[in-house]
Amino acid sequence: MFPPSTPTAPKEKLEDELRKLGQQIREHENNINHLNSEKIKFDDSILNLQATIGKSESSSMAIAGNMDNPPSTNEEEVDKQILQYEKSAAGILCELKIRHGAQTSHLTSTKDIVGIVATLGKVEDDNLSRLFSEYLGVETMLAIVCKTYEGVQAIEMYDEEGCINKNCGLHGLGASIGRALDGRFLVICLESLRPYAGNHVVDDEQRKLDILNPRLPNGECPAGFLGFAVNMINIDSSNLFCVTPTGYGLRETLFYNLFSRLQVYKTRAEMIQALPCISEGALSLDGGVIRSCGVFTLGNREDIDVRFPRPERSMELDNHHGEIARQLKEVKWKKEKIMEELKREQALLDMTRLNFNKKKGDYLRYLAQRSSNATKAQTASDRFVSR
Repeated sequence: MFPPSTPTAPKEKLEDELRKLGQQIREHENNINHLNSEKIKFDDSILNLQATIGKSESSSMAIAGNMDNPPSTNEEEVDKQILQYEKSAAGILCELKIRHGAQTSHLTSTKDIVGIVATLGKVEDDNLSRLFSEYLGVETMLAIVCKTYEGVQAIEMYDEEGCINKNCGLHGLGASIGRALDGRFLVICLESLRPYAGNHVVDDEQRKLDILNPRLPNGECPAGFLGFAVNMINIDSSNLFCVTPTGYGLRETLFYNLFSRLQVYKTRAEMIQALPCISEGALSLDGGVIRSCGVFTLGNREDIDVRFPRPERSMELDNHHGEIARQLKEVKWKKEKIMEELKREQALLDMTRLNFNKKKGDYLRYLAQRSSNATKAQTASDRFVSR
């Protein structure tokens, strides 16, 4: 016969149960941390997909100010807007493009020019286009963009006394077509800009910048956040890669320097609620503008008459948007499942913690009782010895 098994001592049994409950608590906490990480990824995916689809709801919002002008829907309209500035560098360049087309790119003064800011990007929503052009201002919208500093030097030349030589560069070209260049104008040199140094969104045809979305102290993305302005610009495929000698495209050079991490929100109220997360400015679809941390633009909106064009709609684009909408629906469904799992894990964690605290109380009472019994036994022993 085998000897009877020795029953587990109450102390060892309680300690074993506490260890098991502690392990279960750690497992539930790890599961919750993992699920929260997955939820954040889904939140970011939802925001990126929404930005890709475009914010069509913004067009229907009532905006205060002089918004009665017809929207700019194509490149021809933008050219007309630029040509209104007759004595501007952008107006001269636009006139040359219309008259001479591809030949303009072979002229010494203009061969290094990529284009005018207003013509180098497209925005799918008219309201967003107005917001962006107002934020940048007409001077920046009409700025000429060059690849290298050599191109900047070719645009304007000077005589020995440092005065502008009106017979050379863009000044000379303007005079040749009856458009005298007058006043100051901006020229942006791409190779001199500090490019965005991070990664791009994986498998994104537009090579959007992979910028971390803003987070409130509780880890949640602010309500109403729609994305970053720099990622809401559509760029022609020819300008997405290797526009600069060092291999950068327009998004990580020109538009990143113009917009940086400018955030876009649905409403002004939501933008104000997100102030702790805003470090480099924000816009809202109803006209709110924060230039930088602590600097607000108030008053009636200014309707800049040079805006980004809208991309042309096509069957391929509609199919692409349909696929994005399907992906968005799928990601939202996955997020709902994650939220259900989080709720279940949190309930299990709360129950396990409750059981742990109860078992801990039993253990402490057991130790106290055993200590009390040992004290009584010692007292009785002391009395017996004293006799």
